[in-house]
Amino acid sequence: MSTIMQDAANGVVTEQFKTIAKKEGVTERFLMDGIASGRIVAPSNPNHDPIPSAIGEGMEIKVNVNLGTSRDMVCMDDELKKLKVALDYGADAVMDLSTGGDIDAIRATILKECPVMTGSVPIYQIGLTAARKNAVVEMTEDDMFNGIERHAKDGMDFMTVHCGITMENVRWLKESERIMDVVSRGGSFLTAWILHNEEENPLYKNFDYLLELAKKYEFTLSLGDGFRPGCIDDASDAAQISELRTLGHLVKRSREAGVQAMVEGPGHMPLDQIEGNMMLEKQLCHNAPFYVLGPLVTDIAPGYDHIVGAIGGSIAAKAGADFLCYLTPAEHLSLPDVDDVKEGLIASKIAAHVGDMMRGKGHTADTKMAIARKNLDWETMFDVCIDPVKAKAYRERGCTKKEDGCSMCGDVCAIKIVNQYLK
Repeated sequence: MSTIMQDAANGVVTEQFKTIAKKEGVTERFLMDGIASGRIVAPSNPNHDPIPSAIGEGMEIKVNVNLGTSRDMVCMDDELKKLKVALDYGADAVMDLSTGGDIDAIRATILKECPVMTGSVPIYQIGLTAARKNAVVEMTEDDMFNGIERHAKDGMDFMTVHCGITMENVRWLKESERIMDVVSRGGSFLTAWILHNEEENPLYKNFDYLLELAKKYEFTLSLGDGFRPGCIDDASDAAQISELRTLGHLVKRSREAGVQAMVEGPGHMPLDQIEGNMMLEKQLCHNAPFYVLGPLVTDIAPGYDHIVGAIGGSIAAKAGADFLCYLTPAEHLSLPDVDDVKEGLIASKIAAHVGDMMRGKGHTADTKMAIARKNLDWETMFDVCIDPVKAKAYRERGCTKKEDGCSMCGDVCAIKIVNQYLK
């Protein structure tokens, strides 16, 4: 059975390709050429069969929402409420990062209830299972690959796999002057495993077997950035770049095997380094789709990291990032609640829209909003805006004449006055 990538290369026009091309406003040939070359990925595990969607060159920038339980907060109902909010406000993808409770049951429920692309990080569950028995570093190679296969059988459309953490790259980490060392949870598991066992990362050493699993179950590899910078001072250092070079090599091997792959990126990064990092990823990773966390452009805003991430995300999106992982106000502080998920998603959706505008997509919505504002057409404004519920609530606050402007200007509304005299 051929893979999605192989279908594209062989010119097989599937219903998935037709749906995506129509939604993105591109030709089927453009889409299929992008998928065949690896510049575009369309994550879709047949065991899940999500709404067709694509990430990469020429596509609208996508936004991911992270869900999942923790040791201290395990409530499936809460996670389903978060999922509903994420879907209501336009999440393009969801990742289940659960580390508490019955992880298998939670994953199965989220997959059942989630119609969009869904991803996971199998090493979390694998490491936690080993830790309960003895220690994270006691994971075996079989544990790792059996865990990945379990997630694949369940239907995960894409999976984060930290294949770029190698013995050589750990050496770069040890020789670095990093403040935060490793902030990736999965990255820390494999770094500790390498240091403890003094052996090569099984996900790198046996990458061909990982590719076999990806082909068999049709899941997209999301090549994880285990050494992403965890603070501004650590950005663009040797550990980060050495891992990125390794991921570029693995991108080529994935394409040769007919397996879709995207690359994950930073992380915390000063504003003036973002564009250069996006260009570097595209160069080193052969224009693979780039999936970034933020980036966060300052470290001093706990409680407001969704704003910090949106600032960095808009710059990254303009410069070439294809997939933004949202951040919530709870980042670095706690597991997010439903309101945090909404706020974080909307912030990242704004960043993605800004990036799309700079890349020639999405501007018509802004024009429609401008015309509606000139005409004081409130219903059209609400229809166009990213959060109509919040916009309507603000509009109602203190506004006594619903046909006029808002309570900010009242009778001295600039638009109303000029409209009157221009007529």
